[in-house]
Amino acid sequence: MTATVPNAGTGAPATAGGPAGPVIECDGLVKIFKVADLEVVALQGLDLIVDRGEFVAIVGASGSGKSTLLSILGGMEAPSAGRVVVDGHQVAEMDAAERTAYRRRVLGFIWQQTARNLLPYLNARENIELPMLLEGVSRKRRRARSTELLELIGLTDRAEHRPGMLSGGEQQRVSIAVALANDPEVVFADEPTGELDSATSQQVFDALRTANEQLGVSIVVVTHDHEVTDQVQRTVEIRDGRTSTEVLRRGDGGAQAEQFAVLDRAGRVQLPREYVDALRMKDRVRLAKNPDHIGVWPDRTRGSVGSVEQEA
Repeated sequence: MTATVPNAGTGAPATAGGPAGPVIECDGLVKIFKVADLEVVALQGLDLIVDRGEFVAIVGASGSGKSTLLSILGGMEAPSAGRVVVDGHQVAEMDAAERTAYRRRVLGFIWQQTARNLLPYLNARENIELPMLLEGVSRKRRRARSTELLELIGLTDRAEHRPGMLSGGEQQRVSIAVALANDPEVVFADEPTGELDSATSQQVFDALRTANEQLGVSIVVVTHDHEVTDQVQRTVEIRDGRTSTEVLRRGDGGAQAEQFAVLDRAGRVQLPREYVDALRMKDRVRLAKNPDHIGVWPDRTRGSVGSVEQEA
């Protein structure tokens, strides 16, 4: 699966046949918003790598910076500093025309509100075929691709139904097919199950997982819901504009999951909030270097209690 933005200039991919290496690389990403005379720092040197074919969730509370990160990765916002590369494209260096081509050919988007995903006066098949129509794909190829995607999401019998005749979960599954229509390298899903019940949410994640496994497309889900950890291969938590911790699933069904702290280039680590709160850590901690790990303890001289060891 390859995608190329023609005449991409400084934002062009590394090679015509698709670049090697991770599909997403963020290095020291900073975003500062100016509001009147105030400056709000949304991202503070964020680092992130997503490998090709990964199914990843980016999780964070409101104000953590996850939506800002999605806007930058999607070419809708420019970073204030740092480097961001998606499928070999230097996103921050693209001009307006390059960003439009990038969003249409390299990325797919699924939004929480179905009104942003589907046109109400088109049926499911027509919605899926619309991105291909805009790219000049032939009618025969559009029909073959929409049939393939309707089968993938399990809605071949709903092909002629308009969004108003579909349930919320069915609408989101059609939205997945729309996002996949032009064979993107990466699909971004912003709170894709935020308005759905648990059973319907599972159907949506099953469809995303099927797309990931059968088509090899990288999928990044952005959400505030930590329970998504059971649905994806890796969960990256953002806190205060930086990646803080990761949870990596081992084996099928999330039976084994390991939690990691993210170490940035400056050697900084954010301990999980629940660890810090449980041991009443604040201001500073004690460190001890061991042959195979680093010990981290509360500073008892300031009234903290308990201890913890954080493997490095």
